Amino acid sequence: MIINTKRYLKYILVTICQLTFFGCSDDYVDIDPAATIDADSYFNSPQDYEDAVVGAYDLLQASYINVWVGDIASDNTLAGGENANDVIALQEIDDMRHGAVNDQLRNIWSWMYAGISRTNYIFENKDKIDFEGKEQILAEAAFLRAYYYFELVKIFGDLPLIVDERATFEGLSSIPRSPKAEVYTQIEKDLEYAAANLDVTPAQLGRATKGAALALLGKAHLYQDEFSEAADALEQVIGLGVYDLFDDYSTLFLTQNENNIESVFEIQYTNEEGAGFECLQCVEGNVAVGFNGIRGYDGPLYADGFSFNVPTQDLVDAFESGDLRFEPTILDIEAFAAAQEEEVTYTKGYEHTGYYNHKYIPRAADIGQGDVHLTSPVNYRAIRYADVLLMAAEALNRGGIDDSKALGYLNEVRDRADLDQLSLTGQNLTDAILKERRVELAGEGHRFFDLVRTGQAAANIDGFVAGKHEVFPIPQIEIDLAGAGWKQNDNY
Repeated sequence: MIINTKRYLKYILVTICQLTFFGCSDDYVDIDPAATIDADSYFNSPQDYEDAVVGAYDLLQASYINVWVGDIASDNTLAGGENANDVIALQEIDDMRHGAVNDQLRNIWSWMYAGISRTNYIFENKDKIDFEGKEQILAEAAFLRAYYYFELVKIFGDLPLIVDERATFEGLSSIPRSPKAEVYTQIEKDLEYAAANLDVTPAQLGRATKGAALALLGKAHLYQDEFSEAADALEQVIGLGVYDLFDDYSTLFLTQNENNIESVFEIQYTNEEGAGFECLQCVEGNVAVGFNGIRGYDGPLYADGFSFNVPTQDLVDAFESGDLRFEPTILDIEAFAAAQEEEVTYTKGYEHTGYYNHKYIPRAADIGQGDVHLTSPVNYRAIRYADVLLMAAEALNRGGIDDSKALGYLNEVRDRADLDQLSLTGQNLTDAILKERRVELAGEGHRFFDLVRTGQAAANIDGFVAGKHEVFPIPQIEIDLAGAGWKQNDNY
């Protein structure tokens, strides 16, 4: 059975929105008010805690924008779309001209904090009753809070750090932005707790596990250049012996192969319920897939889309000849159309490169209810075992710990791609690992953050200004509403 966030009780959603300041829109507050109950009268049964943690998972589905930013802000993809004014916020991010008034950045801020609010609501009430299985629920909530904070800290830097309590409008003016080091400390604390209390195998597909907590812990340390700690956590994931590289990369991202042996943590989506543009944070389908699709498409296999997030020629050229990952990652639309017996037609969108993200693209077989652009069931592979191997390799190499073992992990990933094995050490090995991360994880939203944390962003991203673009601006409306005197990020 796969976790289904639609099981979340709507009246809890309303209650949380009424008592927190981040992430609640009119779309939420207007949900069936007659069903609401007082927040302080909740958490009276194990099912209440279970429903609340399922609700905390729900905001993961809204993190599709985070994935977009990780590629569009990098040298991997261009914003695309219909024209230069189509989703202007993404065009600004692509061109490195984004400012503090940007709808997409505000959505990331508010939706990730909505997830944090839901986890904090659980911890605020963690001692209300005792029951068997409560430690598991708290461990899942800790993982989720760490996940949401990690998404925020890598994008915005210093953050208002709120833990184990609801933040009210009255108390907001006294909440400062905490240094990102303190945010990372909280992330590590939550993940260490989660790893100590979660099972290796989830009782329900889609839930956090010990491996997921350790992998995210290793990633958090890696983002801080804490290589010894990162290597330790990541090698614990490897040592669990429950993950491996999926043998067929060409089908790795198809719906029939979700939650496979390579999956350390996946965000679950479904096409069983429709959605609308008036409430994109309410979706159950993967919105990014429809936006990545071929504009005006008519032909076999695929479905129509909005032609955003189009791969660059530079990314295409990064693949070595014979790399088995190229075709599953990059759809060359002209080559595809020429190979079909039936006619294929499509419209060239803005910044058309001829390429599309083949991992996350709408396919005719996946069309569900409602708007086909918003209801893709394709899960987001948030943490894959290949990513774990490459992060472990990087930590071991850059930390001067064990180049031989690092090379082994790198070559394990290359072997699946049918590429020659390498024999490198030192900086040459570092460069090879980072190049491998680019092609292995292309289209999965990691590239921008990899470039930033390794100091390579200014050399690779057009328009990137060192000392400014390492983080994105705090949404100005959040600064104004908070009244806490938050200083905007430098140079915005």
